[in-house]
Amino acid sequence: MPLARSLSVTSLSGLDEWDEEFELEDAVLFEIAWEVANKVGGIYTVIQTKARMTAEEWGENYFLVGPYVESNVRTQVELIEPTNPVLKRTIDKMNSSGCKVYFGRWLIEGSPYVVLIDVGFTAWSLDRWKSELWDLCAIGVPWFDREANDAVLFGFLTAWLLGEYAAQSEDPPHIVAQFHEWLAGLGLVLCRQRQLPVATIFTTHATLLGRYLCAGNVDFYNNLAEFNVDKEAGDRQIYHRYCLERAAAHCAHVFTTVSQITAIEAEFLLKRKPDIVTPNGLNVKKFSAMHEFQNLHAQSKSRIQEFVRGHFYGNLDFNLDKCLFLFIAGRYEFSNKGADIFLEALARLNYLLRVNHSDVTVIAFFIMPARTNNFNVETLKGQAVRKQLWDTAQTVKERFGKKLYESLLVGQLPDVSKMLDKEDFTIMKRAIFATQRQCQPPVCTHNMLEDSSDPILNAVRRIGLFNSSADRVKIIFHPEFLSSTSPLLPMDYEEFVRGCHLGVFPSYYEPWGYTPAECTVMGIPSISTNLSGFGCFMEEHIADPSAYGIYILDRRYKGVDESCNQLTSFLFQFCKQSRRQRIIQRNRTERLSDLLDWRYLGRYYIAARHMALAKAFPDTYIYDPQEPSSASGFRYPRPASVPPSPALSRHSSPHHSEAEDNEEDERYDEELEAEKDRVNIRQRYTLPVKGKAVLGANGSGEEEASEKN
Repeated sequence: MPLARSLSVTSLSGLDEWDEEFELEDAVLFEIAWEVANKVGGIYTVIQTKARMTAEEWGENYFLVGPYVESNVRTQVELIEPTNPVLKRTIDKMNSSGCKVYFGRWLIEGSPYVVLIDVGFTAWSLDRWKSELWDLCAIGVPWFDREANDAVLFGFLTAWLLGEYAAQSEDPPHIVAQFHEWLAGLGLVLCRQRQLPVATIFTTHATLLGRYLCAGNVDFYNNLAEFNVDKEAGDRQIYHRYCLERAAAHCAHVFTTVSQITAIEAEFLLKRKPDIVTPNGLNVKKFSAMHEFQNLHAQSKSRIQEFVRGHFYGNLDFNLDKCLFLFIAGRYEFSNKGADIFLEALARLNYLLRVNHSDVTVIAFFIMPARTNNFNVETLKGQAVRKQLWDTAQTVKERFGKKLYESLLVGQLPDVSKMLDKEDFTIMKRAIFATQRQCQPPVCTHNMLEDSSDPILNAVRRIGLFNSSADRVKIIFHPEFLSSTSPLLPMDYEEFVRGCHLGVFPSYYEPWGYTPAECTVMGIPSISTNLSGFGCFMEEHIADPSAYGIYILDRRYKGVDESCNQLTSFLFQFCKQSRRQRIIQRNRTERLSDLLDWRYLGRYYIAARHMALAKAFPDTYIYDPQEPSSASGFRYPRPASVPPSPALSRHSSPHHSEAEDNEEDERYDEELEAEKDRVNIRQRYTLPVKGKAVLGANGSGEEEASEKN
């Protein structure tokens, strides 16, 4: 089955101009998700980062709906009285009928309004609502599935909220409700069954069955058409969840998903072709100076180097200035996230670096949360030894400086042989002896609860990368999310990413992929795959992704061994780059951040909402979709200068002659290249004046840019 383009809107210029303006004064938007003010996974990031742009478009008529979780509300939400009189009557009526509904502002960018529903308070209605669900849809939810029980409660309560809002409205309302994922999907099904005046959108960020199938090591993408979806869901005891998801997809006025690869998956597993792809974006912060993010990289890198000094004390026989930091991060799904192929590629990379006598050392970080009971004692000791050495050096430096000052004060040049006395040498020798180590640096920074069965540790044992002195590749497994308050590695995730050289995400199943997107926004090159939404998006919109530091690994048409060889090749070529080449590449990567800004990608959500309004209220709104021509869209061109590949390099280190410097400058002009890239990138989407929303795919100057490409 070919991965063909299957949607009517797929590229940044695939959205047609609207003939009429959309009146949004009498329309209201409810965005419903289990992860509103409740961090569970990636959907939280989607909603949180998108909220500012949506709030600017809809103003006081935008409400997020989620579950009430007291611990989250205390730190993230300011509870207030509803400002909308209709919504105030709605909440008062529900609270007087045995519910607990709260209203407030979510304290994030944009400060959107949130309606939070306490699902536990209405748990007494669970059996009655389950019975109603069976009578209406023939979907039975087992008593032991707590997550599905929460979905039932949340679904009935959100449908109640929307129905009550419509009933309390004096004029016929135009309600748009967007439901994210199966946990919120039942509310959509009930809205359609009750024939509420609501334009519904269902967005799936990853299909339930797809995630389960890929975790089972099946050849998923080559057999999509062959799966007996009912049997597969039943075998995995998720049939009731699958039915809720599929019902929501089929009942929605508009069905969307986050990437082309997930659209194909949804078409076969949920049996409905998505109407539009809505890629995930980020709020991109642009720096006033080109070099500013490079300075941040240098600062964060030095903090990682400090951790490495402590972790490898006694075995620090490599040059930290020629050390590259690679990382993989995300949920601990060993195969789905590609940790298996990454470890195998590291073993092969280690062999290549050793036989080529490379002076480059690679340290690969695995940031994946797993079950632990505490920090590894040896790891904590390493940081303590490093701090002790630093304190010793500072003490000796102060004593040396005082003697130097006194000598110069009396007008004499110091006698170097007398600057350090016997006590100073004793202190330094004691410090050196303290760095002696009888074991190799630990691979894992924590004590694992299931050490013998842990997939990463078992793979490390198999490939034999134990951080020995002979190995050019070292591994550090940090089975906990990063935190700036950690006594071990006191850095938050963003700061850590900025300090690394390359993010490696060879995922087999990745509907979108926020981790490589975050790398791109921060100017850090990354490796993704053609089975991830991010990788497919970049392949579609960039003519030569690798020249911009976006390496796309082929896991769709190649076997595991071939893909592993390709990943090894990417890593080895990256290790051969000079420092100057890496700087050039980071500049190019950072310039792609505009492609991932919500100011661009938010227009897909705008199109989906307008499409839903036109389908639900055809007398008020008109939508006339047109199939884009094969030439529509654009591809970000190759850089104007020679790509920073080692084969084309004239020098292998930042220390080179002035003549080489001049020659290199002629081949690469940073400002000129950046200006050419800015011509090819889309103008940001400008939100319409409050109350009017016009869907315009092409901003000013866009057609001209497309013609140039």
